Amino acid sequence: MATVTTNVTFLTVALYLLDLAIKVVALGLVPEGRRPSSATAWLLLILFLPVVGLVAFWLIGSPFVDRGRRRRQAAVGQVISGALTSTTDDLLPVPAGSTLNTLVVLNRRLGWLPSVGGNKADLMSDYDEAIAAMVGEVRTAERYVHVEFYIMSWDATTNEFFEALAEVAARGVKVRLMFDHIGTSRIPGYRDMIKKLNQTAIDWHPMLPIQPLKGKWRRPDLRNHRKIVVVDGRVGFVGSLNMIDASYHNPKHEREGRQWRELVMQLDGPVVFSLDIVFATDWFMETYEQLREDVQPYPFEADPGDVICQVVPSGPGFPDENNLRLFNSLIYSAQRRLSITSPYFVPDDSLLYAITTAAQRGVDVELFVGEQGDQFMVHHAQCSYYNALLKSGVRIYLYPAPFVLHSKHFSVDDDVSVIGSSNMDIRSFNLDFEISVMCASRSLTTAMRKVEDHYRSLSHELTLDEWRRRPLAKRYVDNVMRLTSALQ
Repeated sequence: MATVTTNVTFLTVALYLLDLAIKVVALGLVPEGRRPSSATAWLLLILFLPVVGLVAFWLIGSPFVDRGRRRRQAAVGQVISGALTSTTDDLLPVPAGSTLNTLVVLNRRLGWLPSVGGNKADLMSDYDEAIAAMVGEVRTAERYVHVEFYIMSWDATTNEFFEALAEVAARGVKVRLMFDHIGTSRIPGYRDMIKKLNQTAIDWHPMLPIQPLKGKWRRPDLRNHRKIVVVDGRVGFVGSLNMIDASYHNPKHEREGRQWRELVMQLDGPVVFSLDIVFATDWFMETYEQLREDVQPYPFEADPGDVICQVVPSGPGFPDENNLRLFNSLIYSAQRRLSITSPYFVPDDSLLYAITTAAQRGVDVELFVGEQGDQFMVHHAQCSYYNALLKSGVRIYLYPAPFVLHSKHFSVDDDVSVIGSSNMDIRSFNLDFEISVMCASRSLTTAMRKVEDHYRSLSHELTLDEWRRRPLAKRYVDNVMRLTSALQ
């Protein structure tokens, strides 16, 4: 009996010391390189549930990719930066006192790529129209087609796109295709898509694969969220649309008539070279193949248009949150009007302060979000910010259910707009590889205003009084989910 009591006492002391050790180590380890809000959330989890918290932190506690990938990306960045510096003038023809040139410098230092003029930009908000435009350009390909999407599915909606890729590949055009491994593999029909791809001449690869048996492992919730199509370096597409049916093949979505609403930009002009560089970088990360011969500036005989564009890549391989810095800087530069569209709006403190400060200093600020979210935790975390936004004077428009407003863009005053794959949430700033395009053009901003006007005509404006009347239980869930969003 005494032996049993001694063993129990020893085990109790050992567990107590282990618990204490985990908490002491966490206090010194977790805050390193993190925002206070994120560090606090992790510490709370570890202090209350040490073992669960420690395992979760080990799995998803670091937003960085492996050292080898970071080294390769840094090396590529140095090559790109060195090659472009001597041939590119970043200064824009803007009025004295404009902050745009300082933003161009910021983007160049963080993401390597220059601002370039002479581009034509067209916005497409119709799902089928955007895919049809891509199909049309793919079929004109003479040398290569580069395709990169977060989610892909070879289905009835996208069949013509994949068939076009297969057709041009069969006649000798080099077609390179990438998709996010986890984002795409969970979609119904994934195995059938792989079988079909293997029956074509398309050179395809998964991005950020998790394949432990092949020595490929990483934080499991990192994603490559970019959406890029480039044809011959001449024309490119970027935006929010994934290459999949608008219902995402979810039975519940199909029953409820839920479809995604997107915005895609077609670019013709020198900026397509920048899109191609981002693709080539991602291709090198996954295949170790350098695309030096194909990825070259296209010899345009004349400028297709007058839009000035700058491509801004961001993600775990970049240490400075390129998209967040750009977004904050542009928001603080707003003088009259700021219109934001983001399906997943979970800002960090800096972005929340920038937006509410803009409203408080008299800028007309509006935010378009979905009335109904497709992701429970994210949607409730998003809702927890509405009170602060409404109190500051931000006007919130709820896009009607059952549709999901998936577009990702914003416009500032009358001549600057940003469109790409990045949401305004902590995940997009820390965990996802994203691409954004900053455009300086009054005509393009006017076109984007028309898109925003259409959203507004369909949406319900949320008022502060209405929001304050929501049930206490919903408010509780919102606040709990807000806490989980900080676990980055």
